[in-house]
Amino acid sequence: MIATLYGELRARGEDWVLVEVGGIGFQVRVPTSILEELGGIGEKVRLYTCLLLRDDALTLYGFATPEQRELFELFLTVSGIGPKLALSLLSTVSAEALRLAIAREEVDVLARVPGIGRKTASRLILELKGRVDLSRLGLPGAALPPEQAELLEVLTSLGYTQAEARAAASSLPPEAREMPLEERLRLALRYFGGV
Repeated sequence: MIATLYGELRARGEDWVLVEVGGIGFQVRVPTSILEELGGIGEKVRLYTCLLLRDDALTLYGFATPEQRELFELFLTVSGIGPKLALSLLSTVSAEALRLAIAREEVDVLARVPGIGRKTASRLILELKGRVDLSRLGLPGAALPPEQAELLEVLTSLGYTQAEARAAASSLPPEAREMPLEERLRLALRYFGGV
């Protein structure tokens, strides 16, 4: 697998770039949002890549960050989402905003992307809502203390979204850190009940 490319930018198109590495030119499909970030022809670029093999093609996709690549690969696990739609998502909305929209179940944000309707956006949220990593977003309460990880896992297994579980776990008083899991769970469930 080709995981990264570092070389000279030789050409660019609407949604692709040509990167020359050691005398070999790689045509790489990229989100349109990163085309300007790559600089001008002749400059050195680094892309984090994903190589996909289809029946009729071998296609290399490139991203500015490992997080973008990870999100692209995650989108491909959703039924009905192929590389073209996954790339369109990353071209239209930032990786951080996509993670947040999925966690907060914001269908409208995803439905703005060309080729993604409300039905596809809802399916994306349904299939990915517990699988997106919010810890890199720098949001208040995004990174929970280690003792809360177990509580978060229990709450998501009960059917709460990752965002709901994080909100409940973050609402616990500081002294709850020393309590047994059962007591912390009881307090978290009271959060949902509004008690």
